[in-house]
Amino acid sequence: MFPKTPKVLIYSHDSFGLGHLRRCRTIAHALVDEFPDMSVLILSGSPIIGSFDFRTRVDFVRIPGVIKLRDGDYTSLSLRLDIEETLAIRASIIEHTAMVFRPDVFLVDKEPLGLRGEVRATLEKLATIGTRCVLGLRDVMDDADLLQEEWSRKGVPAALRSLYDEIWVYGLPEIHDPLAGVGVSDAVRRKALFTGYLRRELPHAAAATFRSPFGEDPYILVSPGGGGDGVELIDWVMRAYEARQRPLFPAVIVLGPFMDSEHQAGFMERASHLREVHVIDFTPQIEPLLDGATAIVGMGGYNIFCEILSFDKPTLLVPRVVPRREQAIRAARAEEVGLLRVLPIEQYPDVGLMTDALAELPRQAPPSQSGPPNLLGGLDVIKGRVGEFLADRQRMRRTAALL
Repeated sequence: MFPKTPKVLIYSHDSFGLGHLRRCRTIAHALVDEFPDMSVLILSGSPIIGSFDFRTRVDFVRIPGVIKLRDGDYTSLSLRLDIEETLAIRASIIEHTAMVFRPDVFLVDKEPLGLRGEVRATLEKLATIGTRCVLGLRDVMDDADLLQEEWSRKGVPAALRSLYDEIWVYGLPEIHDPLAGVGVSDAVRRKALFTGYLRRELPHAAAATFRSPFGEDPYILVSPGGGGDGVELIDWVMRAYEARQRPLFPAVIVLGPFMDSEHQAGFMERASHLREVHVIDFTPQIEPLLDGATAIVGMGGYNIFCEILSFDKPTLLVPRVVPRREQAIRAARAEEVGLLRVLPIEQYPDVGLMTDALAELPRQAPPSQSGPPNLLGGLDVIKGRVGEFLADRQRMRRTAALL
């Protein structure tokens, strides 16, 4: 008989990018900090999950990776197997891990049924042993019409009714409601809990060892997240520094691990001719760079949005608009409430526009001077809700023992 220590299982399909992994890792760390006996296990398909450090009592199971092709289909990342074989292996690992681990809470990130439905069977089996199943959604998923079509095709509305106890939205309705206009029932909407955004903190060890590449001089941090779709942003910023039309603060540019090697090499070469530009290919601990920066330039993904709120930096976002409009929707709403400024990617590669935006950026107000209250309460709400789940389950166990 396994001991009844509290356990949380988190699933992240992670076919591409850093967003899902970093969000799940943030939640896992907050939970083990709050509950001294808790263990958190992350199921992830991220090929770089091993590059990140995890706190005691947080571990991960790496499932075979997949990548999304331009036509929207998926293929195996490393194995010479067709996608159906890869998905069968992933689903088997997920289900077996869940039934051995027997979590009190199963938290599914973003994809209600997992990649191609790979977590449906796991959700059904965990419900039979009393696990609380929760879907975690970022504040913006996509254009509502497109998301409604996608969810309808995948059978998501029915799954939300029957397979989930709650839906946690990692944001506030004042910014965006991802369930609005997507065809879910009132019963499903009543399951939704808006937690607020997820605060990011500076690791103490990283703070002690951080050294800015520009010494005591202020700098702007430029980050396209994973970098796989950030080539235009980095090129646009580099063009502004190369043109030298106006004096600019120095820039630290983090390219991201998913930017292809050819573009990485090209940006490194260009930066070698610019004294005021320092390029890093990737760092798993970006928090010290965020904390030390005077201002931030990003694309508008969920993680960078949480980071600019947490570190309270003047921000310029250049959101992508394909294959999803998620970043553009989030950036537009944030600009409307005064949190940051947006430079549309459609203006690329107008050097004058980017130069002016970079020059004016350090003088912008930080996000804390605008926006709705309680923006960053997400982790506290999640910890409180998990605590309630655990208390309920403990009461159920005591009652069962008396019968």
